[in-house]
This record gives sequence, structure tokens and C-alpha cells, in this order.
Amino acid sequence: MTLKSDPISYPPRGLNREEAARYIGVGLSKFDQLVADRRMPKPKRLDGRTVWDRVALDVAFSQLPEEGQENFFDRAAATKRQ
Repeated sequence: MTLKSDPISYPPRGLNREEAARYIGVGLSKFDQLVADRRMPKPKRLDGRTVWDRVALDVAFSQLPEEGQENFFDRAAATKRQ
């Protein structure tokens, strides 16, 4: 399949695992850990491909705590221990 050139430049919406990890700025093992503990979204399946939605990655990344701030996961774990 040959793709036609497009005069409009835009980032791809679907990213493979390596691209998704690079997009948020981490290595593959850290990305896998973030997906496993649900700090990053699970992928979508497109036939035989596993693809992460760039917009969902943006939302998840925005919800990560800034340095020195408590996040949802820390609060939930603290509540569960009580």
C-alpha cells in the first residue's frame, strides 16, 4: 500500500509500544509497568496490531502528579490500608 503525501503535517494518533513509551519519555520496561498499574492506558487492538491512543496517553500523562504532589494511586492505597 502506498500512502499519498499530505500537505498537512500532524502526529499519528495510534502509536506502537516503543513509540508510546518514547512519546511519554520513558523506557519500555517503565512504560509496561505504568500500563500494568494503570497509570497509563491499555492499548487498543486493531486486527493484529496493538496500538496506544496518543490522546489517551496525553490525558493519563496530565494526571500524573507533579514532583512533591500526592496522586490518585497514593491516596487510594492509603485509604485501602486504613
